[in-house]
Amino acid sequence: MELYSIIKHLHSGFRYIVLLLVVVAVINAFLGWFGNKPYTEGSRKLNVFALISAHVQFLIGLVLYFLSPFVQFTSQTMKNAETRYWTMEHVVMMLFAIVLITIGNSKSKKITLPQGKHRTIAIFFGLAILIIVVAIIQSKRGLFGITS
Repeated sequence: MELYSIIKHLHSGFRYIVLLLVVVAVINAFLGWFGNKPYTEGSRKLNVFALISAHVQFLIGLVLYFLSPFVQFTSQTMKNAETRYWTMEHVVMMLFAIVLITIGNSKSKKITLPQGKHRTIAIFFGLAILIIVVAIIQSKRGLFGITS
């Protein structure tokens, strides 16, 4: 099995862990925000694990970016929808999602009230999930299964 195939499978499979952790973190944050629940050490760890998994996924994606035959830097890149998506759009959307997750986690640490912490995580992580889902839809590849 070649390196590109290994990294592609790793990136495609690891997305489920990232999505699961980020979705669970958002659900937990909404429940804490609207349920006036305390911000526990478990909440903090869940958010950090979601953050770390998203960063690891992004790093795997960067390796894949430089190995992928879909990523091309030619005069035709922006004229071809698929090449443009994989060369520019996908990486920019995912970078934006990572930035939102990172900012949300960082801002939540500075807030003292539990509802504020939960609200910050819910908003920033929720926006990141929205961007990730839009990116998956734009790829014209299913949420389930390995990308080609």
